[in-house]
Amino acid sequence: MSQTLLIPMPDNERLAGRLADQLDCGTGELITRRFPDGETYLRFNTELGKRSVAIVCTLAHPDEKFLPLIFAAATARELGASKVGLVAPYLAYMRQDRRFNPGEAVTSRQVAHLISQAFDWMVTVDPHLHRYGDLSEIYSIPTRVVHAAPLVSRWIKENVEKPLIIGPDSESEQWVTAVASDAEAPYCVLQKVRHGDRDVRITLGNLDAWRGRTAVLVDDIISSGRTMIEAVRLLAAQGWPPPVCIAVHGLFADRSDELLVGAGARVVITNSVGSGRSQIDIAPLLGEAMGALADLGPPDSAGRRPRPHGS
Repeated sequence: MSQTLLIPMPDNERLAGRLADQLDCGTGELITRRFPDGETYLRFNTELGKRSVAIVCTLAHPDEKFLPLIFAAATARELGASKVGLVAPYLAYMRQDRRFNPGEAVTSRQVAHLISQAFDWMVTVDPHLHRYGDLSEIYSIPTRVVHAAPLVSRWIKENVEKPLIIGPDSESEQWVTAVASDAEAPYCVLQKVRHGDRDVRITLGNLDAWRGRTAVLVDDIISSGRTMIEAVRLLAAQGWPPPVCIAVHGLFADRSDELLVGAGARVVITNSVGSGRSQIDIAPLLGEAMGALADLGPPDSAGRRPRPHGS
């Protein structure tokens, strides 16, 4: 059995269990609760000794999770953990990657700094890299990004007859192209203009050339779901049957999953966030990446740890 110990933060137990089975390693228990004034109480109920620890915590709705996560990492070190890694299937705070208006916080960099200070390595799934080419631009620890596109393509091939892959905007084209290529299906990309967090305008264009296919809307994240909901409406207006809506990360703000289902769409996501709608398991990808990073060597005399190839 591996000496690495998996520690799930609350609501991450199922994914941690799947990773433990895959990697043949143990899981530890972390007890958390809140004091009446809202402060966090935290206690490890497992002996850490000098073991390598991997904390599993998806960071959907991050503000309520982030401080307990930092406490857990610091406490693990105090209790003797030799290394502390983070398995964060969904990595929050990647949206604000520049100062769009004077005085704004560039929170992607600030969160990256805090995580890099608390952890020795990190694994995540399809972070929202818009203006960053790689996580190494903002993270100073070894990181490994795994991509769910092959799993999405496989699910489409196995479950959708004659699909037409539809991307939400031009920024998604590279990702949607990969999904469509692996699924051996044609694709198109919508034109989108966002006027606010919940104000999205899209144009669908003429899809008559693909009549008889099943529309499959694919995105990396469904948050407010406004783009997907508007696309479902426009497809219906053109006489298309209800589509399949697939995302890697199903955040489902404003009960957007229920709105999509209410419009007749089938909603499919990975288990990166832990929603009951997940049908695509990303644990094998995470386990492979985690296994490589968890076995990093000790820091050198300057306190730097080796960065694995491809991080």
